[in-house]
Amino acid sequence: MNLKDIRDTARSINGFTCRVCPECNGKICKGEVPGIGGKGTGMSFIRNYESLQSYKLNMDLIYEEGEISTETEILGIKLRAPIMAAPIGGLKACFGDHLTDYEYTSAIVKGCAEGGLIGWTGDGISLDFFTEPLRAVNDINGFGIPTIKPWPLDEMQTRLELAIKSNTPAIAMDIDAAGLPFISASGKKLGPKSTSELRKIVSQLRVPFIVKGIMTVESAIAAKEAGASGIVVSNHGGRVLDLTPSTIEVLPEIADAVGKDMTIIVDGGFRTGAHIATALALGADAVLIGRPMAVAAYGAGAEGVKVYIDNLVNDFKNTMLMTGCKKVSEISRKILRKSK
Repeated sequence: MNLKDIRDTARSINGFTCRVCPECNGKICKGEVPGIGGKGTGMSFIRNYESLQSYKLNMDLIYEEGEISTETEILGIKLRAPIMAAPIGGLKACFGDHLTDYEYTSAIVKGCAEGGLIGWTGDGISLDFFTEPLRAVNDINGFGIPTIKPWPLDEMQTRLELAIKSNTPAIAMDIDAAGLPFISASGKKLGPKSTSELRKIVSQLRVPFIVKGIMTVESAIAAKEAGASGIVVSNHGGRVLDLTPSTIEVLPEIADAVGKDMTIIVDGGFRTGAHIATALALGADAVLIGRPMAVAAYGAGAEGVKVYIDNLVNDFKNTMLMTGCKKVSEISRKILRKSK
């Protein structure tokens, strides 16, 4: 099995909303929300991807030869590479009804575990959209990161207590989901959270808490003050607010502000080993990847996810080799050149 086989199979699924484009850049699916495109003009998704292309890598092959290690540790979680599968929930609205949320999450978390990474789980309109993915995580002894949407605190508490019982290594909130139009249209309420509200959540946990949806220095500082161990620089794949900056544009200033105190993860358009190296050079500790992981899961289940991961990690390892970085910790801004 190879990536072409996986992509061809996913593309052939009846009702699968993703076109599985040769270049996953948001242009064909722009405005398709519900769906997997960017909101409105689609430019937030498109800009995420295009901004990455403005960075070039400095090739450096004059150094003492040695083993190239992509391994890292994020919030106490040992990973084969600084990559995680992003949370995707409400699969019917996003990709069609070929897989249930449980089936999809099983493919993601099992494929990630087999590939040396970790997968995040989604949440959605009904409690089942949280509990079914969590069941898939429990199937592999809690090795996944449950992600809770910013519900009113009483509704969030139910999910939080279930996540705490699942023995997961971390718990996240995708606060950026407050702008998802199809959830608002259902009559369910999502909204922003104050620092004090976040602090109440953190106080209940014995594992790290991660706030996803940080796009400004001010928000990053607020998350730190609330006691979050990590943040995800994310505009929710461009699906919640049109015309936002790209995540790679705001990453450096956020990393400069809180990177010494918090784990910083970033998502938004990352597709290659070069993209991952760029994110790390600009201050991220790891990246989240969503849509391509989903295509792999639909195309061939957990095995497809594992094949995709192997290819991506090998590409990242080769990028490290060609830029003179033998360890993840050696990746810095010196490997980058910004196009004018």
